[in-house]
Amino acid sequence: MSDVIEVVAAVVMDGDRVLLCQRYDSDHLPLLWEFPGGKIEPGETPQAALLRELQEELGVASHIGPQLAEARHAYPEKRVRLRFFDAKITGLPELCVHRQLRWVPVGELGSYAVPPPNTGVVALLRRRHIGQADIPQMPLA
Repeated sequence: MSDVIEVVAAVVMDGDRVLLCQRYDSDHLPLLWEFPGGKIEPGETPQAALLRELQEELGVASHIGPQLAEARHAYPEKRVRLRFFDAKITGLPELCVHRQLRWVPVGELGSYAVPPPNTGVVALLRRRHIGQADIPQMPLA
């Protein structure tokens, strides 16, 4: 199997809602919901990659905050390391590369099918929402 693919994702909150993006049915992991982001290009910092990805994927400017979590996952064809950052966006997100965008109440996150590396962050956000966790950074298996 090849090297690990470095990926970043943004956890964009609006009150008690979080932004999720749905993949197209022709994409890898079709129709799953995900946090916006993408691959880190050679020479980019994770924060710079996420700024670029949010502009490309959503057409918005952003401010990248602290890293919230990290996950590693091995798919049959590739391995990924995914870092999740708190992010604020300026402007209304647009459908540039996704099938749908949705502001999802944190309490309803469990009803959205997400890629395996996203499940730990979904659980973390739900625990925080009900007051069971206040962990600024958490490694995810």
